[in-house]
Amino acid sequence: MVELFIMESLTVLYMIMAFLFMDSRYSRRRTLFIVSFVAILLMVAVVALYRAVDMDTAFWTYAVTIHIPLILLLFTLSRFRGWRLIFQQLSVVLFCTLIHHISGMIYYLSGNRFWVLVLSYAVLSTGVIWFLIRFLRPLFFQILLELHRGWWLICLVMATYYIIAVYLIPGCVGFHRSSSIIKPAIALLMLGVYSILMFLFSNVRKESEARHSAQMSALRLSALRSRMEAVKAAEDAIRTERHDLRHRLQATAELVARGDKDAALDFLDAAQKRLDDQKEIRWCRPPVLDAVFASYFDQAQNQGISVESRISLPDVLPIDEGELAIVVANALENAIHANLLLPQTQRKIRCKMVGTPSIMLELSNPCASNVVFGNNGLPMAQREGHGLGMQSISAFCRKNGAVCQCDQTDGWFRLRLVL
Repeated sequence: MVELFIMESLTVLYMIMAFLFMDSRYSRRRTLFIVSFVAILLMVAVVALYRAVDMDTAFWTYAVTIHIPLILLLFTLSRFRGWRLIFQQLSVVLFCTLIHHISGMIYYLSGNRFWVLVLSYAVLSTGVIWFLIRFLRPLFFQILLELHRGWWLICLVMATYYIIAVYLIPGCVGFHRSSSIIKPAIALLMLGVYSILMFLFSNVRKESEARHSAQMSALRLSALRSRMEAVKAAEDAIRTERHDLRHRLQATAELVARGDKDAALDFLDAAQKRLDDQKEIRWCRPPVLDAVFASYFDQAQNQGISVESRISLPDVLPIDEGELAIVVANALENAIHANLLLPQTQRKIRCKMVGTPSIMLELSNPCASNVVFGNNGLPMAQREGHGLGMQSISAFCRKNGAVCQCDQTDGWFRLRLVL
């Protein structure tokens, strides 16, 4: 019965890990139902295998019995294909075998006490699953999205470990002395290699975010400079008009004295029009946000994108204005890029932002194709070099406790942010 407990526990672990390491193409509920159904079928198959053959044969064929359905399950549900799919499979195998080997070693050292085995599986499984959900899983999915080369080499290293640990070293952990020592040691070594890979990937992600932050800071500075130049040009034009005002008043007085009222009115209308043309639009009082709105709305209009806006913000914001400005810039930039894929007659941006009772932003734009959303409800990048804007928005929300929701309805993509 100890052998059956080990195989059934591993089966449940494999399915849990598969659910955690898989970014499914379907809803969470549907994915959970499918994974649970497959888990039940596999547990029944394990019982049949246990009764049909001897223990050595059962342990030898168990890996094939579980891993082939697992790769088929990932292929059916996962968004990823190719080497990334293999990496998902091998990651599941690594953490499951790690729990199995460490628990088996503890079981062997305890003198084959069954309750020690059960307790080891429970404690290690709980700890590993908590670590995956809390720390590794978000980084894991970002790596799958952002890393575009070298997957075959990573999979080769992990596949080598899989072949050595499962097939080349004889004996089952917990029942044979050599395997109970060697296999856990190799598993811990492979875990160290995996940790180094995750560390390197984390550094790559941080460098990517730093580059993006630097680009956005440069963009914000450029927007401020552009805004300052526009304001200065408007001030110079108004100063010139003010200087010429006395001449216009004198000319108008002369026309009125002659009784030519129509000419006087036309003359004043022309002067008023020149003043209106020089009037600088101010979208909001916070200067950095005003500069970002002005810069991106001008870009949109230059690309033939009509803009509908309603912005009402207080002079002082409850959060860092620069960080919020970067969020707005990312959202507007994504909206502009989405509009450029449409005919000019369909291009449009609707922007609403208010500061009371809390800061709320709603940005919507038509889109040419269906948007793929991740488990966090945010759009997923479909091409290399894309998706950094949404990652920046997501990081802002985590830092400031904001809520960001995205949806696509009737061909329109909507982003709502509440702080």
